[in-house]
Amino acid sequence: MPSTPRNRLGDLERAVMEELWSTSDAHPEGRTVREVHDSIGVERGLAYTTLMTVLDRMAKKDLVRRERDGRAWRYTPASTRAELTSESLHHTLGELAGDTRRSALLHFLDESTPEEIDELKAALAELEARRPDDRRA
Repeated sequence: MPSTPRNRLGDLERAVMEELWSTSDAHPEGRTVREVHDSIGVERGLAYTTLMTVLDRMAKKDLVRRERDGRAWRYTPASTRAELTSESLHHTLGELAGDTRRSALLHFLDESTPEEIDELKAALAELEARRPDDRRA
């Protein structure tokens, strides 16, 4: 787990990632700074250079991959929403020790809706079905 997690996104980084994720099927080759600026920068009143700097920093943090396309760079997400969310959860829980981690998980579950609990139960059942039973000796 990285000591400075790449998954701690600021507001603008999250907006950029959402743009890249939501357009990845239609644009598997990635998006240029201009395209990202036209999608999210204009409505936020951001300068083109601001998004250029943010995307450059995100590439250095391994949040996005970039590839040259003439004079421009094309950016694609380095991981899926699910992968980045999982990394964030693991990092946050990893910072907590024993009883504190358990308390945080119980609090999270206590605040969850019955539908969310059902989703978690189904996910656990799926995970257990995929894993070999290592407990039998």
